[in-house]
Amino acid sequence: MVHVAPTPDLRSYLRSLSTETLAGLLCEQAERDPRLRGELEQRAARDGQGDSTVAEAHKLLDDAVPDRPRGDGPGGPDGVDHATTMSAVLDTLQRLLDGGSRADLAPLALRTVNKLGADLGTDPAGTVRSELERAIGLYARACRAHPPARGALADWLLEAAFERPNWPRIDVTPFAEALGESGLRRIKSAVDTVLADDSCTGQRRTTAERLLEQLAEASGDVDTLVEMLSRKLPRLDVSLKIVRVLRDAGRHTEAIAHAASALGPGKGPLRAPVVDALAETYHEVGQEDEALTLRRNEFRRAPGYDGYLALREAATGLGCWASERPAATELLAERAAADPALADDVVRALLAEGEADQAWRAADRYGGSLELRLELARGREAEHPAEVIDVYRSYVDELIAHRDVAGYRQAARQLRKLRTLHKRADKAEEFSAYLAELMETHKRKTRLLAEVRNARIALPKVTR
Repeated sequence: MVHVAPTPDLRSYLRSLSTETLAGLLCEQAERDPRLRGELEQRAARDGQGDSTVAEAHKLLDDAVPDRPRGDGPGGPDGVDHATTMSAVLDTLQRLLDGGSRADLAPLALRTVNKLGADLGTDPAGTVRSELERAIGLYARACRAHPPARGALADWLLEAAFERPNWPRIDVTPFAEALGESGLRRIKSAVDTVLADDSCTGQRRTTAERLLEQLAEASGDVDTLVEMLSRKLPRLDVSLKIVRVLRDAGRHTEAIAHAASALGPGKGPLRAPVVDALAETYHEVGQEDEALTLRRNEFRRAPGYDGYLALREAATGLGCWASERPAATELLAERAAADPALADDVVRALLAEGEADQAWRAADRYGGSLELRLELARGREAEHPAEVIDVYRSYVDELIAHRDVAGYRQAARQLRKLRTLHKRADKAEEFSAYLAELMETHKRKTRLLAEVRNARIALPKVTR
């Protein structure tokens, strides 16, 4: 006699599942079965639990131009229809998330991510990659609002990290809340397995190490994270991250020690953020004197406008800026005297102190960029029209040098201003001579001459 195993009571089994697990199973099946997804969306809309906008966005994805090499088919030479559709879906997702929609947007976001990922191979301009990065960020937000099945999310993140090397790097941290402890453990187990394999080298091992670092950050394991980051030293970007991690954990003494150590040999553009982090840490623990000393030393090491402002802020907090300021301004002036290219720093520092007259004199003495001298001139022309004439003449020369219609048109407008300035300075005849010489110099630029006429400036006779 053949014994047949009893048929499982499927309904009873499904009733035993948690709501979250059951919803995850249904969503996964709906991804594979468009008909089921449509029926579920109709039910949700009918019961007042869904958002018709979500269904419309799904329809947009269904109707999107199929992926194909650029230049083929109705998508146009650049796949415009497809790109426009994907951008519209992303805009819809962002609008709904920003508006606090109660709809579960994770399935829509995941479909969008996967569709963009499939199109990466036909994206020489990098447009799809940029949209994919945006979609991944929106998917993380959608997962936090309505967490999908944690195991499925963990598996997707692992697949994206290890099996899709052409994708942008996905950070686990924004997904940590949706993953929960079980999802994070699932990823950790897979990563540990990879790292335990001595034959695993190259990109796969690098990816596993990166994920392990992200897991430590997501789980708040500060010691492990700092240990892993320390293996990458000496690098100022790594030092900055270590300082931030320690500060966020309330371990300010360690943060200060690490930042101070990193700044010893550290140079380059990433030094400033480490200095800022150290100064902020000093402020957080009430060591204002140390913050001032740091800012003073950094300013002396590399004098500049940004360092001047940072020093001023620290000194003002201690009520001693009046005594700090003269030496700081003098140092900037010395640099400007040695190199006119650095004149903007001292001029801007004087402007920041409300010393407009001194700033003007400094620009006159040391030089400075035309942009900054124009800024000074605009604040000075009302009372001192004669003094700003040379600045605006230089501006006219620069605009003409662009050799385009926009430059010529703007130059003509500035000539009208110069005419007014000359009149107010009782130098009208000087303007006529200046204009005649300018037009003689550029007599072959017919479009410039036309723009000057359009500005209602009487042209002198030009020798041909």
